[in-house]
Amino acid sequence: MSISQRTVEYRKYNGTGNDFIVVDADEYVPDRFAFATRNCDRQDGVAGTDESSVQRNDMGTTGADGVLFLHLEDKYSPPRVVMTLVQPDGSTAEMCGNGARVAAEWAMEQTGAREVMIDTQAGTRHARQVGDDISIEMGEPSFRPEVVPLSQDEPLVEQQLAGYQVTGINTGVPHAVVFVEDVDDVDLDADAPPIRHHDVFPEGANVTFASERDDGGYDQRTFERGVEGETRSCGTGAVAIAAVAKYLGKLAAEEVHVSPPGGDLTVEVPDDGPAVLRGPVVHEFDGKASITPPSAD
Repeated sequence: MSISQRTVEYRKYNGTGNDFIVVDADEYVPDRFAFATRNCDRQDGVAGTDESSVQRNDMGTTGADGVLFLHLEDKYSPPRVVMTLVQPDGSTAEMCGNGARVAAEWAMEQTGAREVMIDTQAGTRHARQVGDDISIEMGEPSFRPEVVPLSQDEPLVEQQLAGYQVTGINTGVPHAVVFVEDVDDVDLDADAPPIRHHDVFPEGANVTFASERDDGGYDQRTFERGVEGETRSCGTGAVAIAAVAKYLGKLAAEEVHVSPPGGDLTVEVPDDGPAVLRGPVVHEFDGKASITPPSAD
């Protein structure tokens, strides 16, 4: 694609409300930082024009939580997808559970396959279709200080930070997990940033609040770094809740239902092996978005 071409085709998806602009990485986008910051904007970013899209946009899905640049290698069996997630602030994320499930859905639509491999900066993940859902292996969660990472030599487990008991874990990206009585009572915009930027997290952290329900599942709210605000769902956060709950003896089974504002997810945390995240993916709409040449201000 030449520099003079001003638009690129995209597809818009969400995984339990965690929404992404999908662009084929073979398309020429010279400034991915500018493309993501402009088109993910919640006021002026991409938006569908059909009636169903307008209804969804009323729920806050103008713009997106990030742009997935996906390169499909369909010569492999199962097909492989190289995934790069550029977030609204222009940073890249090593891993995103719902983003990887969206990448898997996109690749399955392109190839007709029912399983794919997703190459992320956090490693290669196996995804497959399970009924109407997309399930993806998320790797093994880690509390190790050098993996989270932490600025201390010991794991961060229910340590007092900014008025909350916080546990640090890496589920592909760093998370600070906090169990509270009711997630709806938390002022995320006020309470999450001091934890997200705390010195104990030298690379920052997503901040995930969880409250246990009577049925044994958990309600979830997550403040995501890179988005710098609350998202309607966070897959790595759901896995973090399940893994920390299991570590603290709060889980009765390996499988648990986690409910962020955007829908319901199922997480499996086996004793030996990768965690698994499962949930729906929705294709919202398609469109064309402008690109920014390298010489643009």
